[in-house]
Amino acid sequence: MNTKNLVVLALLAGIGVVLHTVMPAFLSIKPDMMLAMMFLGIILIPEIKSVMLLAIVTGVLSGITTSFPGGTIPNMIEKPITALVFFGLFLALNKYRNSIISVGVLTAIGTLISGSVFLGAAFFIAGLPAPFTALFLAAVLPATVLNTIVMVILYPVAQSIVKRTKLTSATVIQKKSTGSI
Repeated sequence: MNTKNLVVLALLAGIGVVLHTVMPAFLSIKPDMMLAMMFLGIILIPEIKSVMLLAIVTGVLSGITTSFPGGTIPNMIEKPITALVFFGLFLALNKYRNSIISVGVLTAIGTLISGSVFLGAAFFIAGLPAPFTALFLAAVLPATVLNTIVMVILYPVAQSIVKRTKLTSATVIQKKSTGSI
């Protein structure tokens, strides 16, 4: 893991904290905009060490900024699970993973998984302030739409930045997927 990668991951986590902090809560649960930044970090630096580091940091930061009663531990449980599932799906889409459509679909799937795992963990750890279905409909589905829109906008921007800065891991992955190594 090099310094450039760590700086990129730190910037994405910082942006995610700001988005997560300013997002209003619905039924005492915030749509998790930090997920979009975590997913972007996984896409840009698809290395297991980076994925786990980003997942742990994102889990702690979203736990600190959550408005959900007892939501700190569920956030720290949910982020590594979501990151690993997202990373696995991203790797499985080897041929199509640089497509904006596949990135949007992966973001939507990842957000649905994240919300389900979070609500499930919160149910067992702290209890839910409303029925699971109501929380899922009020927070997870809007977060899915928001995260997908954010990712569809940010991914092309991030790709152009990566091409200009020659970010180590992303450059290698992009060259491998296009066959130019």
